[in-house]
This record gives sequence, C-alpha cells and structure tokens, in this order.
Amino acid sequence: MKNLYLILVIIIAFGCTNSNKEEVLKEDVTYNIEVIANPILNLEQANRLAQLPLHCMATEYPNKLNQTIGSALDLQTPKELHPAFYGCFDWHSAVHGHWSLVSLLKQFPNLEHRIEIEEKLLQNISKENIAKELLYFKGQYNTSFERTYGWAWLLKLAEELRGWDSDVARDLEANLQPLTDLIISKYLEFLPKLNYPIRVGEHPNTAFGLSFAYDYAIAVNHIELKTLIEVRAKDFYAKDSGCPLEWEPSGFDFLSPCLEEAALMKRVLLKEEFKNWFQEFLPQLKESTFNLVVGKVSDRTDGKLVHLDGVNFSRAWSLNYIAKDLPEYAHLKNVANQHINYSLPSIVGDSYEGGHWLGSFAIYALNSVDK
Repeated sequence: MKNLYLILVIIIAFGCTNSNKEEVLKEDVTYNIEVIANPILNLEQANRLAQLPLHCMATEYPNKLNQTIGSALDLQTPKELHPAFYGCFDWHSAVHGHWSLVSLLKQFPNLEHRIEIEEKLLQNISKENIAKELLYFKGQYNTSFERTYGWAWLLKLAEELRGWDSDVARDLEANLQPLTDLIISKYLEFLPKLNYPIRVGEHPNTAFGLSFAYDYAIAVNHIELKTLIEVRAKDFYAKDSGCPLEWEPSGFDFLSPCLEEAALMKRVLLKEEFKNWFQEFLPQLKESTFNLVVGKVSDRTDGKLVHLDGVNFSRAWSLNYIAKDLPEYAHLKNVANQHINYSLPSIVGDSYEGGHWLGSFAIYALNSVDK
C-alpha cells in the first residue's frame, strides 16, 4: 500500500504541469494496482486442505439429513439413504467435499494419499451408489431436496471431473452421469417456474445456484441449460441498481447476495453490457480505494457463526471473477486476498462445525486467485 500512496503523491505534485500527463498518471493508478499478500495454493497447502474432505467423507455422524419423512420406510441411516454422499454432516457438504478432492488431484498429481483418495472416490461414486441416490431424489417428498445449492455443487463436481484428464475421472464421470442428468432436468423444470430470485446469504441463493450451473453448461456445451440461465438471470437482475452492500453480511451468511449476483451477471452479459450494469449496481467498487471489512468470526465451534469464514471465501471468489479481464477493477483482488488471508489459517485443525465444509470454500477461493 505504501507504493500506492507514493504514486498518489507523485500525481498530486506534477498534476498541474501537463493535462495529458495527468490523465496518463491517473490511468496508471487505476489500472496498475499492486496485489498484496497473494495467497497461493501450492502442494503443501493442497495436502493440508485435503485432510478435511478426506476425513469427513466417511464420517457418517453427526448428520443433518434435511429429510421429509413420508413413512417408516424413510427412517434409514444416512449411508443407507445416501451411499455416495453420506459424510461431512450433510449431503451438499459431502458433494463438495468430493469436488475438493477431485480439484486437488487434478492440480497436484503428487498429492499425498493420492491412491487412497482415488479408491475412496471410486468406492463412493459407484454406479450402484448413484442409482440409490437417484431413487432418493425421485421420492414423493424429495423433489425440492437440495434445491439449488446442492444441485449447484453436484454440477460443479461433474464439471471438475470433465476437466480432469484421468482414467479415474472418466469412470467417476460415467458413474455420476445419471445423477448429473437428473439435476440438469430439475434446473430446466424449476427455473421457468421461479417468479422471483432468492437473495439470501445462505443455501437457497439463486445467483449462486445459477452461476455454478452456468459454468457446467459452458464446460459441456449444454445449450438449453446455458440459454435458460441467461434468460432467467436477466429476468431477475437486469434492472437492479444500488445493491446495499453495507447491509452485508448478516449474522449467518456464507454468501454475499450482492457479489454473487454481480458474478453471475459477469458470466451472462457481454463485457460492455456488464460494465454498464455493474456501474449502476455497485458503483463504489470502481473506486481504487474501495475496501470491504472481512466477516469476523466470534466462535468457530458454533456451526452458524462460522459461516462468516465462508462469506470471506465466497466474497473472494466473486471479487476475483468480477475483476478478471477488467483492469479498472484490479484493485478488487486486494480485497479478495484480505478475505482469504483472514480465514484460511483457521480452517484446518479447527472444529468439525467449520472443518466439514470450509475446505471446499477455501480451495474454490484459492483457485480464483491469479496464478
């Protein structure tokens, strides 16, 4: 930051000598922001973060099933109900725990316990287990199960498998495909019926659910899903302006409603369209001095309060996505780094309340940092 202050002093000192030079210097300040304390996902960090899903993917209890009981037949153990994704406290956390391991294996072929991880992935994501997961989703009372947060992470897992050049990945992708197809069909059925977006900072957030599904649609060239998301995103958000970022975060948020929406619109709009929309939506973010105080966690043993570590990671990945290929927003990368660096040291070796899911958020945030 001292370097940035020095540049500003130089601008002030020489700004009156030449108007053209003044404009050049102003551009330099706006477009050449020093990125400080850049967090890095290296092999050491990857081995550290892999401990979290590796530990919890086979940890059946405690477990939150989020289940509607239709009859006594539904009273089964988590592993009986969800043989693929029964660990890590709840279904969606199990799914993105598997995504975490796939992402790390894909990036780091020399990851510790690689053989063990691959064996566990193949054991959980087997054809037989996915067939049972399908049966659960097709149950009379389960049509909205994990809508749309768990759906989004399932497609993110499928996307990661598609991009991993590995024989193991091909087997896992094929085994998962029936559930992937079902989730796609659920998006296609649900989105036309959703009259209003859900703007909360937790699981049902519509923008988050659409962003991950859109990434999958792009990765596999699923035109129908891609087009539907583009249409619905514009229906929901095209006229939004003045998002109240100062109201965030709420006490239990792990997503930023404003930033998730902006990151979605960055995906579906052309660059100039997005820049115009974003200037109306969050005009203060264009200022090079923009800052956003991190979400502060008072008690990491509280399963709700620890959500604020999640909001730091998700803010970071949204800010980095927004800033990508937009030099006038490069300063947002500093804000993203501050958020990652606040929460990253605390998630390994901490309580299970955060450990069962925060590793995935950390990895996704670190993946968003410029290499």
